[in-house]
Amino acid sequence: MKNLLGTGVALITPFNLDLSVNIDALKRVVNFCIEGNIDYLVVLGTTGESVTLTNSEKQLVIDVVVAENAERLPLVIGIGGNNTQLVSEELLQTNLKDFAAVLSVSPCYNKPTQEGIYRHYKALSLASEKPLILYNVPGRTGSNIEPDTVLRLANDCSNIIGIKEAAGDMVQLRSLINKLPSDFLVISGDDFTALPTVLEGGVGVISVLGQGLPNEFSRMIRLGLQGKEEEAFVLHNAMIEGMKLIFEEGNPAGIKAILQTHGICEPTVRLPLVEVSIELKRRIDKFMRAFAKNRV
Repeated sequence: MKNLLGTGVALITPFNLDLSVNIDALKRVVNFCIEGNIDYLVVLGTTGESVTLTNSEKQLVIDVVVAENAERLPLVIGIGGNNTQLVSEELLQTNLKDFAAVLSVSPCYNKPTQEGIYRHYKALSLASEKPLILYNVPGRTGSNIEPDTVLRLANDCSNIIGIKEAAGDMVQLRSLINKLPSDFLVISGDDFTALPTVLEGGVGVISVLGQGLPNEFSRMIRLGLQGKEEEAFVLHNAMIEGMKLIFEEGNPAGIKAILQTHGICEPTVRLPLVEVSIELKRRIDKFMRAFAKNRV
């Protein structure tokens, strides 16, 4: 799908101080990303703290993002979990008309075998009216989707169109790119490996930092896709400290602290997550001031 190339961002869910969803801040986030030349938006992913949202809050987030986006960018929705039957039911029950695709994380905690992962996604492919993007993030799920399993799914399920790969393993990434059909989307799910993924033949990234530095991050990926490696790495090197900082005490606490420096939202997160420490907030503020001063 050519509309899912380049830089996507996993949108945060901003909260008010009373932990209710901050609708105005969510609108600001959407517009900040669009005005920053992001290519598509991902709603209700991990960064959106979707596991702490009620069903009515999820629908509120969907409604706000869809309305504010106003068809300007393609939208992807996160629908996943470790109960295959419940995820299938959610896919059947959710109105997906405004979304280009569904991003679905590999089951966490259960630690299924490769056959279990294959059957999970095959069941989801039968339930989904929209194309599916696999999401491999072993650091969160406790299991890895191996390249041969991805290849089986790509061959057997016509509506499984890509993978967000966040294993942090460049050897595995190269194997995916080499084994999979040329039209299968290999998308980086990790800011650190976003540019290397594109230079290896991937199609882009679903980013966290891209939400806080949208112009620079999207420009880096475009340069990478154009093969302008040297220019792209200038941007990568300028942002790498920010990549480290936002994950130091967990996601999305770090990126919310960056968005606070833009005046977009409060850094509020829901338990069991907590806001970044005062010391980390100080270093994030320092990075953002220096980045603005030395903008590349």
